[in-house]
Amino acid sequence: MTDTPRVFHHPVRVYYEDTDMAGIVYYANYLRYIERGRSEWVRAVGLDQNRMKDEDGVVFAVRRVEADYLAPARLDDELTVETWVSAVGPARMVMGQRVLRGDQVLFAAVVTVVCMTLAGRPVRLPKGIPV
Repeated sequence: MTDTPRVFHHPVRVYYEDTDMAGIVYYANYLRYIERGRSEWVRAVGLDQNRMKDEDGVVFAVRRVEADYLAPARLDDELTVETWVSAVGPARMVMGQRVLRGDQVLFAAVVTVVCMTLAGRPVRLPKGIPV
């Protein structure tokens, strides 16, 4: 692992449907934003989740999320989801993620993702996971 992880950036805009009555992003939507960030990261590193499932019977699943809500996002904000891999094991990876508005960190998470069969058994991660 290098000292500086490769960070993937994914843009997100806050829509009316993302907010509560006060115009602030509903807390659970940050989990949706970081899921999109991880999904786009998977595409960017060249992994095809549909092929993994259809041909190999293997999927990614979130095992754990540790989240910190630091400041609110609001209607029409332009956000960036940052995603990077901080640790890799045989069947799991730990990813760091942040949601930012400009330079301000609004949300930070550490997400443990596991690789498993469709029957729910752990399996080795695909080759080529960048760290």
